[in-house]
Amino acid sequence: MDNPDAPKARRPLPTPGAPMSPRPDTPVLNSSGVSPASFYAPAGTKPPPLPSRPKNSGSSHTAYIPPAQEPPTYNPPSPGFREPELVTDEAIADDDSELPALIPQESTWPEIHTNWHTDQPTWGVTGWQNSTSSDWDKPPNSGINQELDAMDYMSSNASYQDFVIDGRTTREETLWWNPEEWQKHRRPGPGFLPPILAEELHDANHSLFSVGILGMPPTTSSNKDPSPASVATSASTSDSPPPTEQEVRLSIPHPNAYYCRKDNGWVILSWKSSSGPLPLAQTFEEVSDTHPLPDQGRRLQTASCIDDPESTFTRNQTHHFHKYPKAVDGLKLNPPLRADEWDRQQRRAGAVISGDVDDESLQIDEVESSDSNEGQSGEGRLLDLYLCCQCRFSVVASGIIPGVIPKQYLDEMLKDKRHHPGLGRSAEQSVALTAETIITAMENRLWKGNNRCIKVHSQGFQTKVGWNSNIKRIFETLGFTEETSNQEVTLRPPAIEAAALFGKQNRRKLLRSWLELSCWLAEFKRTHEYKIYIQLTSAREEYQTAIGAHPDQIPRGLLSDSTLHGVQDIESWKSLGLTATTFSPELLGFAYLAQCRCDPQGTAHYFSNLAHIAKELGGYGNCPAKIQDLVVMEQSRDRFTFEDAKNATTVLGFGTDNLLRVDYDEDVPEDFLEHAWKDAIKRAWRDDSTSESLHVANNAFRILAELRNSVKLKYAFDTGKSKLDPDKAYNTLEIPKEVEEDIVVTVYQMRLDETPNQLEKMREALMCIAEARDSDRLRQLASSGTDPGVITVATPADRPRGLNQLGNTCYLNSLLQYFYTIKELREAVLPMSKLDLKAIGNEKLSEEDLKKHRVGGRLVTRREIVRSRKFINQLADLFYNLEYSENPAVTPTLELAKLALVTSRDEEEDEVDKGGTDSSNDTDATLVEDGPSRPTIDTTGVSQSPGKSVLGKRGRDIAPAASEMEVDSPIAQSPKDKDGFVMISRKSPPTAQTAVSEPEASSSKVQAPISEAPKAPPRKRPEPSDSTMMFGKQHDVAECMDNCMFQIETALLRFDEVSDMDDKTSVVKRYRQLHAVRVTIAKIIYRLFYGKIRQRITGVELSQSRSSIHEKEDLFSHLPVNVANDGIDIYDGLSGYFDDTVDFQGRKARMEVTLVDLPPILQIQLQRVQFNRETLQPYKSQAYVKFGESLYMDRFMDNADPTKKAKSKAIQSQLSACRERVRLLVEGKETPFSSSLEHTSKFLTQMRNTSMPVIEEELIQQLQEEQTRVHKEIDGLRRRIDILKNDLETLWMDSMEAAYELTSVFIHRGSSPSWGHYFFYSRNLPGSPDSWFKYNDSDVTVVEKQDVLADTTGSTANPYLLVFARKGADIVDTVKRFEPSSLESVQ
Repeated sequence: MDNPDAPKARRPLPTPGAPMSPRPDTPVLNSSGVSPASFYAPAGTKPPPLPSRPKNSGSSHTAYIPPAQEPPTYNPPSPGFREPELVTDEAIADDDSELPALIPQESTWPEIHTNWHTDQPTWGVTGWQNSTSSDWDKPPNSGINQELDAMDYMSSNASYQDFVIDGRTTREETLWWNPEEWQKHRRPGPGFLPPILAEELHDANHSLFSVGILGMPPTTSSNKDPSPASVATSASTSDSPPPTEQEVRLSIPHPNAYYCRKDNGWVILSWKSSSGPLPLAQTFEEVSDTHPLPDQGRRLQTASCIDDPESTFTRNQTHHFHKYPKAVDGLKLNPPLRADEWDRQQRRAGAVISGDVDDESLQIDEVESSDSNEGQSGEGRLLDLYLCCQCRFSVVASGIIPGVIPKQYLDEMLKDKRHHPGLGRSAEQSVALTAETIITAMENRLWKGNNRCIKVHSQGFQTKVGWNSNIKRIFETLGFTEETSNQEVTLRPPAIEAAALFGKQNRRKLLRSWLELSCWLAEFKRTHEYKIYIQLTSAREEYQTAIGAHPDQIPRGLLSDSTLHGVQDIESWKSLGLTATTFSPELLGFAYLAQCRCDPQGTAHYFSNLAHIAKELGGYGNCPAKIQDLVVMEQSRDRFTFEDAKNATTVLGFGTDNLLRVDYDEDVPEDFLEHAWKDAIKRAWRDDSTSESLHVANNAFRILAELRNSVKLKYAFDTGKSKLDPDKAYNTLEIPKEVEEDIVVTVYQMRLDETPNQLEKMREALMCIAEARDSDRLRQLASSGTDPGVITVATPADRPRGLNQLGNTCYLNSLLQYFYTIKELREAVLPMSKLDLKAIGNEKLSEEDLKKHRVGGRLVTRREIVRSRKFINQLADLFYNLEYSENPAVTPTLELAKLALVTSRDEEEDEVDKGGTDSSNDTDATLVEDGPSRPTIDTTGVSQSPGKSVLGKRGRDIAPAASEMEVDSPIAQSPKDKDGFVMISRKSPPTAQTAVSEPEASSSKVQAPISEAPKAPPRKRPEPSDSTMMFGKQHDVAECMDNCMFQIETALLRFDEVSDMDDKTSVVKRYRQLHAVRVTIAKIIYRLFYGKIRQRITGVELSQSRSSIHEKEDLFSHLPVNVANDGIDIYDGLSGYFDDTVDFQGRKARMEVTLVDLPPILQIQLQRVQFNRETLQPYKSQAYVKFGESLYMDRFMDNADPTKKAKSKAIQSQLSACRERVRLLVEGKETPFSSSLEHTSKFLTQMRNTSMPVIEEELIQQLQEEQTRVHKEIDGLRRRIDILKNDLETLWMDSMEAAYELTSVFIHRGSSPSWGHYFFYSRNLPGSPDSWFKYNDSDVTVVEKQDVLADTTGSTANPYLLVFARKGADIVDTVKRFEPSSLESVQ
């Protein structure tokens, strides 16, 4: 079945090798049409004979063949692209086999005499041959560089053979960075391909039309076509003859002018292949040295890149155009392009536009009003020139030449009629009727000689046109004048008689206006009853074919829609001179190579864009192999991208946080850059992978040298990269690389004694070894010839000082260094060095004084106050030494270590054991707790593991049990907490002392049944442990931290008068405590380290009535994360603490913890000590817990979004279930399921094949099937875990108010909790957040961020305490060192 909508046959494109079809003339579709030959010639001149075919194509004086088919449909169309349309009013011949004869074309620009203007001189060769541009008058081969060989190696390479391109030279592309080469060859610079030129010539969203004349309006009135003259006040007949077809034709601005309706203006387009000189403007010739033209000798060898098979050069894929703005003088065109008389007169007199139109809305720049400078410099309108650098083809184009009626006036009319259409008419009909009426008014004046005035308020005029300020401006622009007679407003037509002042000018202006408005109406409304005497023919296909941008010449649609949508907006396409819509591998490769050929200094820029396009296409899986090969080939030629250059600066040490502490830019001196390269070489020598690091350093310097176009740096690279390296240096001295420094010195001196004539060679080798080892001793020996002996390297003044170990006190050193990095704590402690210790010992404190303060929820004793002040005095001295000491490390005093490691309770118990008496103020009364306490887990009625807090104080009336699992108890005890949770009622809040004797809950993960035992005697000391390194013992870092914080807080207490005002201004405890007195001294420990949590226990098996919910608030100083299994991050670990299941009142209950208030410093303890219930022994978990530089606690806040929290809990519950199932399958209770099944099936198979054939094959097969099922289940669970984890993080990704940044990481290295080594990392805040210090006792070194955040799987050095600071709080000041320059500035 035939398709009724099938497209018509289209006009065929020119045959390859034959000249292109010329642009159409403006035919007259009647028997009296003017032939093209006589269009410009004087009357009576006979046309020249017509050959069968032209030699060269051109855009002037051609005939037009209507197409037999509809224009092609481009698939897919480019964004904003409008299909070309042909509108004809007559039948189209079906027979295209016979081509009409064409007007001959000369190989040079034609010299045609015309009577375009009566006073216009005929144009000759004057001005063309006077062009001063370089190379235009040279012989054909003069522009070819005879010294350089063609790139033969490229033509032999398969990668470059894929791209058809000519004009490249090896030397020039190798030395693309060298400015001397630029000056030598003077390439034309960046260019572009025909599709870009098509967009450059005119807006792709607008259409250009060639204008044809269909006839003339009648010279007598018709009753069927009433005109505005019927409403005139008086009749008048003009003696001006009606315009002829020749006059109408000549009203077009230029034979090569095309009309654009959207701009209501004209565009001059002229193209041809010519060997003659170009009509360059004088102003362009004066600056042509800065805008070099392509090599004329090369261009003359080829008529056209797209259709010249006889060219002596290698063909090019297509044209490569270069733009020269305002390079062509319009007066030198043939015929000249002259400015209209009314335009020149208006510019001389100064145009004044009446009405309320905004001056800026006229957009004079858009219509290139500045181009019309005729009469100012002897030049006409300046036009843009586009030259193909590889052939004779060129294009001349103008911007928009505005029509008589400004575009803004027509747009205003269009908007008004669309918003306010006439009665009974559509918006389009109203617009068309208004335009038709204005055209009729002009026709009445021009052809009918009607000179009567138009009544603007008559019914007919108001119905068809209306009257407002914009309509008034339109008529005034046409030359109509407003008159008022007898209170009647009329419009008088302009005088067009030859005898009248400006009559001829008004006639030409009105005729141009009639032509333009007719074109405007014809394109606005394609079908209408109103007779229009012009015909518009789309020029898009014509000029696309001429320049080589037609879809049949450069196909579209090679990229898929999804790929095109993703890559079409990147700027790299335009940088290479093509579009994504016209992409093909061959065209992209040609565009890149052509840009490098014509603009070698931009090679890095073009390669960056090529690599970027290849990467983007690769992301969609659509990068062709040809492009990938081209990128690899170019990289093998040392091409680099801007990203490579950025990485090169990092390799050489540039950057504020890098080795040089200097950002790289073009202002960096070349000498400095060269020294940076040499330092990078030295660092490479010290690297284990010397050859690779050396190559990276050399390549980085080469990239920057070429990017800076520096001959000096490139010479330094070429001469310096081949110097001695450490391997050659060791071979020169004939020693292995691993020898000691003393042996190197001895061998060097021996070699000098043996071969003194090799002094320079030996010295160079020793200097290389010195740099490789970074040895000052060897450097001095090589330079002076004298061995200085062992040299102690001074510690940099701005480097933090270490702490010497006193013996198994590495955990104490880490803790003291950590305290020193906290600015507010350090500043509070330092003044305590002035304490009078004798006065402290003699200070008498009464019982009343001691009851004024509580620390850790309890009263303190006089003994504790005295020892705490001694401790803080010793700590202040240590802080002072850390700031002022010039030694690399400081040694803490033994007394400070003792006070930090041994608690006051331990001292008292030692005295009791030794038979001493307790003379302290520590009575039973002082242990009464009536203030808020730290989070606790009560032992009354709750099955749990007995123990103490890791960071909190343990209960003083509870002896520690022998179980090592006590470290896993996350919350400290106090006698107060035995009262249990507070019962919360909805109706009324509890009173301050309301407490119900309900037992508290403990985590089900740390419960161990305990039978009730007799109460231990008071002050019964536990058996001492020989291990001082075990987690959870008295002297681990957590216990030490708790003791130090307790003593700092106690030492800062005041016992003088305490007023109510002091209570209001306290900055330590942020929570009001009833029956307690606030103090004015800053309790920094609480303010910095303590926050508030809310604990809520809900019976799992009980109804959710309010009476079953037990709730209380408490303080916390750290958050525990149970580290038992791999595969979790810090959020997973915290979720297990904030939502858990516990034993409560003999049944399972759900314990939910939320954060009410967060401290400035958040400490998270990774509880690595686990308890093996089978061996009854503790062990250290080496599981890796992932954490990052930032932490967001919003999901754990009490005020978090309830909807999010509910959804988060559901996801977390599924996540935990999946992980538990994986753990069960992978680990099992006894042995992993999967491996057990595998080993069992293998064992049974072996036994069946050897000694036990009775084993059934079916049993083995079932085991293997079960093993496969388990593997599939594990894989499915892991995929499900990844999905759930991603959903969970996505849910909270926009919750970033409670933001923290990582500041410190404490590390324990060792496989057992009973021994090991402690050190910690501290972030260099606030100055260098990407830099970290490693504090390892006396050694303080700088480490990379990656070392701190590294995956520790398989290592025994694991984080156990993470410290975060609230972002923007300015809490941490890592490097606090004395600067002598500060004293000099004061002096």
